Order: sequence, then structure tokens, then C-alpha cells
Amino acid sequence: MIDRSTPDSTVSCANCAACCCRLEVLLISDTGVPEHFIALDQWGGQTMARLDDGWCAALDRQTMRCTIYEQRPDICREFTMGSFECITERATIK
Repeated sequence: MIDRSTPDSTVSCANCAACCCRLEVLLISDTGVPEHFIALDQWGGQTMARLDDGWCAALDRQTMRCTIYEQRPDICREFTMGSFECITERATIK
């Protein structure tokens, strides 16, 4: 059985390819995301804007870190470093 509750402490955002920054992020609550990082999906819902290559527009491509970390969406806050979801997503890009 896979333990989904305990994050893997060997995983760090500093040694990651920011794979979570390629996922579609729906904006469900207001966390203060700057308007120029908000896009509308085909149903009129708010999402994080993504660049033509699929990367989140708020990602600094030089440092691979979020430029709006303090205002990041709730789902980004819940996508815990080293969590089951994080490990699963990292495995898809290797």
C-alpha cells in the first residue's frame, strides 16, 4: 500500500524540473494572483496563464521558482513538495 500522507523528504523543489508548473491550475478562490497571470478556459473559468510551451506564466525559467509564491493559487499550495501527487508527476517526465 502506498502511503499518500507522508511527503518524501528526499524530494526538493530545488532539484526538480518544476513538473507541477506544467499542470493546468484552476483558480477557485482569490489568493491575489496578479491579473496578468490569469487566463480564461473554454468554459469561462479562471486558470493560471500558461506560455505557448505549456509552462506556467508565473514560473521564472532561470531559477525554476514561482514568481508569485506568496499569492500562488490554493491548488499550488496543496501540491506539497514530496507528496504522492508530486512524486507521481515527477515520474511522468523522466
